[in-house]
Amino acid sequence: MQNTRTEKKVIAAFDFDGTITTRDTLPVFIWHAQKMGKLFLGTLSMIPSLLMFKLKVIPNYHAKEKLFKTFFAGFKLVKFDELSQNFIPTIERLINPEALKKIKWHQEMGHEVVIISASAENWIKPWASKQSIDTVLATQLEVVQDTITGKFLTKNCHGAEKVNRLLAQYPDRNDYELYAYGDSNGDTELLALADHAFYRSY
Repeated sequence: MQNTRTEKKVIAAFDFDGTITTRDTLPVFIWHAQKMGKLFLGTLSMIPSLLMFKLKVIPNYHAKEKLFKTFFAGFKLVKFDELSQNFIPTIERLINPEALKKIKWHQEMGHEVVIISASAENWIKPWASKQSIDTVLATQLEVVQDTITGKFLTKNCHGAEKVNRLLAQYPDRNDYELYAYGDSNGDTELLALADHAFYRSY
């Protein structure tokens, strides 16, 4: 009997913070972007929201949006993107070498590597582009008249939203084989969707 099986496209979806990197890049980026005075005052103003988040009074996305509004509302997009471009050397110091090795393996195998992250796409994309990763599905920021408002344009790309974003980009799930890499409960749904799931491993 003739073998009619055809090889499927392979997609390797990587979480960014804590999976490709060794830590969350959001606080590092805030430190990179802000002066000491703003860091101090902004941190003080965030204490009530952080406490409410820890006590589960407000959800993750609400606290995170409040954080962006506190530190970045009013930033011109061109300035924010320039800071993101200049953030590449810092990201490179945070890269987990095992994760990068696995990314390169997937690329050598001809697989499509995708980054799916709750962080803002602005500072992930410059590093991803340098690594020949074309697709970054991450939280997008609202911009009005070339100025960051502090609100999110999309839902925070966390938990079930990671699956929503992946399936919006690649809707025909039966047409591809999926590898997924994550390190936290924010990756649970993505890992459950995968044919090959790697939790804190490569």
